[in-house]
Amino acid sequence: MSDSVFQHQHRVVYAECTLGNHVYYARYLDMLEEARGEFFRQAGWPLLALQEGGTAFPVIGVEIAYTGPARYDDLLTIQLWLAEMRGIRLNFGFRILRAAGPSLADGQTRHICAGLNEKPKRLPDGLVEGLAPFLRTRNEVS
Repeated sequence: MSDSVFQHQHRVVYAECTLGNHVYYARYLDMLEEARGEFFRQAGWPLLALQEGGTAFPVIGVEIAYTGPARYDDLLTIQLWLAEMRGIRLNFGFRILRAAGPSLADGQTRHICAGLNEKPKRLPDGLVEGLAPFLRTRNEVS
């Protein structure tokens, strides 16, 4: 796996599971939000600092394919990479895997760069330069 693919570990908690002991489908979106926050923080661009500077990245679309269930106490690896970064767009590719196991979900989250007034704005130049090493095509990650 390339160093340009960010990896975040997540332990499934009981509250994320159904009575059937699998992660409720919408909880994967919470896990992705957690991983994106850590991605920005470790890349040197904490989301809180961006927000305080008047920049946010609302989600405008999600594509997710579930290929297996995660269960209570599973240790998951969430892999993130930038699938697109230009103009006002910032899209993340992702894969969620059970530690040392098969892929459980993969897809993409689509975001726009916006001011706190919710109007779209161009990605900050410094951010584009700082995140460029994480830009990958799906073929480069597979």
